[in-house]
Amino acid sequence: MKIYADNAATTKMSQTAIDTMLDCMQNVYGNPSSLYTLGQKAKERLEKTREEIAKIINAEPREIIFTSGGSEADNQAIISAANIGKKKGKTHIISTAFEHHAVLHTLNKLKKQGFEITLLPVHENGVVDVNELEAAIKDETILVTVMTVNNEIGTIQPIAEIGAVCRAHGVIFHTDAVQAVGHLPIDVKAQQIDMLSASAHKFHGPKGVGFLYAKKGVVLSNLIEGGAQERGKRAGTENVAGIVAMAAALKESAANMDGDKERLTKVRDYLIKGLSEIPHSALNGDEKQRIYSNVNFCFEEIEGESLLILLDRKGISASSGSACTSGSLDPSHVLLAIGRIHDVAHGSLRLSLEENATIEEADYIIEAVKEVVAHLRSFSPVWRDLVSGKKEFILK
Repeated sequence: MKIYADNAATTKMSQTAIDTMLDCMQNVYGNPSSLYTLGQKAKERLEKTREEIAKIINAEPREIIFTSGGSEADNQAIISAANIGKKKGKTHIISTAFEHHAVLHTLNKLKKQGFEITLLPVHENGVVDVNELEAAIKDETILVTVMTVNNEIGTIQPIAEIGAVCRAHGVIFHTDAVQAVGHLPIDVKAQQIDMLSASAHKFHGPKGVGFLYAKKGVVLSNLIEGGAQERGKRAGTENVAGIVAMAAALKESAANMDGDKERLTKVRDYLIKGLSEIPHSALNGDEKQRIYSNVNFCFEEIEGESLLILLDRKGISASSGSACTSGSLDPSHVLLAIGRIHDVAHGSLRLSLEENATIEEADYIIEAVKEVVAHLRSFSPVWRDLVSGKKEFILK
């Protein structure tokens, strides 16, 4: 059996997105900045797509800026807010300790430029405490940036409550919604979101394309200089084919969202129950306040890389955390942020399910993980010491 369970890293393009992209590449290939008919045809397609995407998140079309993906959108949002703050004498930014590195690395860069950065704890359940967030806001605060869904442990943050707190204090609110758009309902007006980042390849669109929502009145700083595309806020000829494919994938994902949630929640909970039977294991993040496609476990005295390689041999594609840090030898900063110690954090497994995942596939995953974990532990001298009582277990 072949099972792809790494959809938080990337998703397979939907056939609808592929067909839409090919049609555009073949028939709407003009430069949308050109004045002749073929160029204006591309321009019309681009603006229609902007309207379609804006409608899904309840934004205005002019509030959508097309980007190369979530990382670029995160960078532009945070740097723009920082520049707004600098002009007002406000140089304090609040975020969390388990954001995506596109956010954390940008904040670290700003810290070197004199900004004060507060990273809120997320505690064992992997959820931001809104009261702690509000207590951290001060007169110098210009921005709060909190992801909607954590990319590793899948916990869902109280975005509407955070948005309300930020609006009450006159603070810009940005959310990295890369793992949420297309999977959870997003209403930027109701949730009082000022800026939002999204990436097409997380909801069955193409790689290398995404968008930034910026509420009217939020002045964006350019990351790329050149032409006047995207209202002068993002230079470079637009990737029209990728953008229309993104919209096609997003419309399809949004339309199927409720059914996917109902079906996958059952599979997710079944997986959690089955993997919990493995001795000295632990679910990472809140069991219920998590995206319906995510299961993340730690197994004591297991090396995550070995676990993934052996699961791959059994036909299961999974990960131990963010694909963006897969080359790092360090344990996940997300798991450390929720209190896992280094030795335990190294033995993590992230399963992010496809929409058509079944209970039968979950059974196969459970049995495969049980076999691999038992195999890896069987030749571990540390595991023998733990079982014999010479050392104490961390995960009870």
